[in-house]
Amino acid sequence: MIKKILIANRGEIVLRINRTAKRMGIPTVAVYSDADRYSIHVPACDEAVHIGPAPAKESYLNIDKIIAACRETGADAVHPGYGFLAENATFARALKAAGITFIGPSAEVMDLLGDKITANEEAIKAGVPTVPAHLEAVRDAVRAREIARDVGYPIILKASAGGGGKGIRVVRAEAELAEALRLTASEAQSSFGDDRVFIQRFIERPRHIEIQVLGDAQGNVVYLGERECSIQRRHQKVIEEAPSVAVDAALRRRMGEAGAALARAVGYTTAGTLEFMLDAEDNFYFLEMNTRLQVEHSVTEFITGIDIVEWMIRVAAGEPLGFRQDHIQLKGWAIESRIYAEDPNRGFLPSTGRIVRYTSAKEDRDVRVDNGVYEGGEVSMFYDPMIAKVTTWGRDRDSAVALMRRSLDEFHINGVAHNLAFLTALMANPRFLAGDMTTNFIAEEYPDGFVPAPLDEGQIDNIVAVAALMHLRYTYRATKTAGVMRGFERTIPNAWAVVVEGTHYPVEVTPFADRPGEGFNIALDDRKLTIRSDWKPGDPVLRCMIRRAQHRFGVERRGLGYRLFHLGSETDVVVYRRRVAELAKIVPQRKPRDMSKYVLSPMPGMLKSLAVATGDRVGPDSEIAVVEAMKMENVLKSVRYGSIAKLHAKPGDTLAVGQIIAEFE
Repeated sequence: MIKKILIANRGEIVLRINRTAKRMGIPTVAVYSDADRYSIHVPACDEAVHIGPAPAKESYLNIDKIIAACRETGADAVHPGYGFLAENATFARALKAAGITFIGPSAEVMDLLGDKITANEEAIKAGVPTVPAHLEAVRDAVRAREIARDVGYPIILKASAGGGGKGIRVVRAEAELAEALRLTASEAQSSFGDDRVFIQRFIERPRHIEIQVLGDAQGNVVYLGERECSIQRRHQKVIEEAPSVAVDAALRRRMGEAGAALARAVGYTTAGTLEFMLDAEDNFYFLEMNTRLQVEHSVTEFITGIDIVEWMIRVAAGEPLGFRQDHIQLKGWAIESRIYAEDPNRGFLPSTGRIVRYTSAKEDRDVRVDNGVYEGGEVSMFYDPMIAKVTTWGRDRDSAVALMRRSLDEFHINGVAHNLAFLTALMANPRFLAGDMTTNFIAEEYPDGFVPAPLDEGQIDNIVAVAALMHLRYTYRATKTAGVMRGFERTIPNAWAVVVEGTHYPVEVTPFADRPGEGFNIALDDRKLTIRSDWKPGDPVLRCMIRRAQHRFGVERRGLGYRLFHLGSETDVVVYRRRVAELAKIVPQRKPRDMSKYVLSPMPGMLKSLAVATGDRVGPDSEIAVVEAMKMENVLKSVRYGSIAKLHAKPGDTLAVGQIIAEFE
């Protein structure tokens, strides 16, 4: 058996691999960059080695430094996790030359399947259906136009060495092709050090279905069912589940056997994932094979009871798989949500900064939380913005979804923007609940970006009750102040006004007569509410019973008011005495500064290039700049005619959200 594992990655995946290694009695080694010196994964392992500056190419992608860390610590094996060097055949060869075991497939198989072009060629040889494509690298825009006309629009440009949703662009018209090719190639070079791009037909309204396979060195290959990964934005998955509502036993067998056939044909060992597109007629097409562990492997582990990381380690040590295909039984339903540092209200732009408050859902037998951050830690602009992932299991899909909604409501994150409200809204979306999903789901359901659904009367009642309870708990605490002069004690009225999104709700609040510290009776218009809770001021999660129904709210103090997070909504609330509420209505509102003549950075990142100079004339849709953030390139364009009066930043500058890049006259 392997004696010590160096985990060549960062964040939550290091903790995940470390958990299995510890259970197996194998010591582990973490590596970290300057930016991750205080990251959560560093103290989790038995040893930790510093490997360089924050940019990934100088640390996590530096093969020599990873091997040096192995020699320093005596690690005889490396698990790459996902991302970074996980699918890098050069890395696998370097480890083999150094006498270090790579917990993954051979370099030769990675070369074959890690490249989308050769992977499709191998799939065709193995009899696996593939999407119509031109499987040669394209660099010239003229040649790209010829190929696109042959393949037929819409097409999709893909980085040959890509993965993780990077280096992918859909092109629907010839006018978009030249710019899309340039940006895709640039993104591919930046992310993978390989600018090759190929052209494939884009299948409209498909589902994204994955087949998980495991292979060993003895030639055994099994498939562990499928995962539904159709809920995506910018080609990156947001929600994953297993099994899929669209796959019955017969289709599962067809897709699984096709995946296993390709794995056997190339001599695949360890864990791997075959990605398929599934159309409305149950035709499936091979897209690519990920020769690594997947982020969403947890849903497969829940429904099969198989620890995929453990079998990656055992296979790397030369052991055969301990089960056959007929041993694999799928039980129940599992769903995973990815919690990202991003702002759904601003087009899912990434967010960076320090996490001021962080509370995650409680783990138990049916809830698994893989945290990548901690309270006081920082989300860096250098790496992927995933904060955590939460996976829930239920006897059926409905119970797994219900548990996911409750679990998401137990998270509390402050300091960076996050997508918790969006994830919770997805769990209540009628199309999602019906299983009616395609890879266009988010674009179709939220064409103008995510906007939380308006509050209904029941939600408003709950928010009013929670806000009243919080405010009175703070007020009661204030009455305990020592040293108050006689006659100046604080009196607490029963009449209040709760202001929710600018609307005033007069309420009468009285504590329970028999148990005053437990909760309150609240009169709101002609409705009577009761709320019970053991919440104390300062707790970030408020658990309560309202009208005998259980609820969970994320809560935080915001100046004189409160912000409540519940079932996908983020609501600012203020509680006033009645007279103060009347006066608050006539206070003038401060107007924001007019920023229409400025080009602002919509996200934290690096200014990669400027397409204009001072004095240049521009019009609508003219390129102004390219901002690189979280390994993605984002083009900023003008929305008006004008001329550039001044440039406030230069290529290479690090930008904050809202920082001025250019100014119009």
